[in-house]
Amino acid sequence: MNPTDEQAAAADHFHAGDHLALQAGAGTGKTTTLALLAHNTKRLGRYIAYNKAIARDAATRFPNTVTCKTAHALAFAAIGHHYARRLNAPRRPAWQTGQDLGITKYVRIGERDLSPKTLSYATLRTVTRFCHSADPTINHHHVPRLRGLEDQTLHRQLAQLITPFAHKAWGDLQHPDDGKVRFDHDHYLKIWSLTNPKIDADFLLLDEAQDTNPVVEQVFNNQRSHAQLVMVGDSAQAIYQWRGAKDVMTGFNGTALALSKSFRFGPCLADEANRWLAIADAPIRLQGSAHVPTELGPVTQPDVVLCRTNVGAITEVIQLLDAGYRVALVGGEESLRALALAARDLKEGRRTSHPELVLFTSWGDLQDYACHDPAGRDLQPLVDLVDKHGTGAILAAVNQLTDENQAQVTVSTAHKAKGREWPTVRIADDFQPPPDSDQQDDSGRPIPRPIDDAEARLAYVAVTRTRTRLDIGGLHWIDRHPDGVQTANADPPGDAW
Repeated sequence: MNPTDEQAAAADHFHAGDHLALQAGAGTGKTTTLALLAHNTKRLGRYIAYNKAIARDAATRFPNTVTCKTAHALAFAAIGHHYARRLNAPRRPAWQTGQDLGITKYVRIGERDLSPKTLSYATLRTVTRFCHSADPTINHHHVPRLRGLEDQTLHRQLAQLITPFAHKAWGDLQHPDDGKVRFDHDHYLKIWSLTNPKIDADFLLLDEAQDTNPVVEQVFNNQRSHAQLVMVGDSAQAIYQWRGAKDVMTGFNGTALALSKSFRFGPCLADEANRWLAIADAPIRLQGSAHVPTELGPVTQPDVVLCRTNVGAITEVIQLLDAGYRVALVGGEESLRALALAARDLKEGRRTSHPELVLFTSWGDLQDYACHDPAGRDLQPLVDLVDKHGTGAILAAVNQLTDENQAQVTVSTAHKAKGREWPTVRIADDFQPPPDSDQQDDSGRPIPRPIDDAEARLAYVAVTRTRTRLDIGGLHWIDRHPDGVQTANADPPGDAW
């Protein structure tokens, strides 16, 4: 290949032995660039992939001097195999595990009665959050916040109750041969990280660094004394903070470089992407390829419809099925089915074990919370969907879904679309503008609130999934929003990478 100037600069710094943080925008060939670095050295390397599929693909592109694995695979080879007997044990309801830990009584906190089932779920989630952290021990901040207990004082009471049970669960997980708590892959990854492991390699390549698990970041950075560290990612695609991920790009102690030329789409799409990059205050701006004729405009039958939420996705699915299309849904069938079943339980007077709705006693209780409590605003679309269509229609729609290779239209959330691309894309209507502020412009119209950085990053991911044509659809309001107007032709940041 003929490397671009940016790729050549990355190669020069790599061969000079620099620790590197490589900002790689959407479609800029980050894996190709890493392979270029690896093919031009005889040193032994490790490529740490985000998931198995990426690791398998990378193995076909890197030389045999580079081992391509996930962090979990490294941990399993070092220590996880000792726990193989406990892996893949039958799934158990959380309340059964809770009973084994001694969680047997209802507890009242504030105005909510917490069942042993709810307390068991919170205990196991606490252990999970600890395993995703770089912390050496379980503390109160690992206890998840529950719907209806958002108040700081109430959450502190919950944490004081849950933490001792979480310590007991973690102690159970230390036994290689048997235990009451179901052992999974994140558990041996955490156990491995606590041994301060040394990875045998001359250099390490960390992919998708903008969404790195903090426990993986800790292991990676601890190799600095004996290995050259190279991380690659796109800070503007850091969209999993809500799941405990961390963007480790910006705080990394190393030479900062960028890949800004996208080979996926043309200049007009790059301009649209740059508008969202500017709003998100991202460190790079993209250049589109003049050889890729990407267009912006309406798309009657897109290859994919990208949605903001799971609720928005099922709304699109119902509409497309009613129109007679064969529809696929990317990775969301089970979560949508679980939400619909939970809603059905509440509507029929039964409490549900669904983690998002577990504290509500009835459908009316959930309706009231979604309508009147600011913390429940994101549940309002679910309430509206169920009230409009009913749980039966939602379950029927999920059951009519087909595989992607047989579908006429695929529906996906923007989160699940990250790392993928399609010829034509339409943005769904659930990408809503921020609410109006209390201020007014010169004409007396209310001024919208600024666009949140996280929302801008998600929109950037959504608009950069296309190769040939983008229907901006539900994001059309950006043309009128003050942030969109100000950044449409903004210059790149002065300290751009």
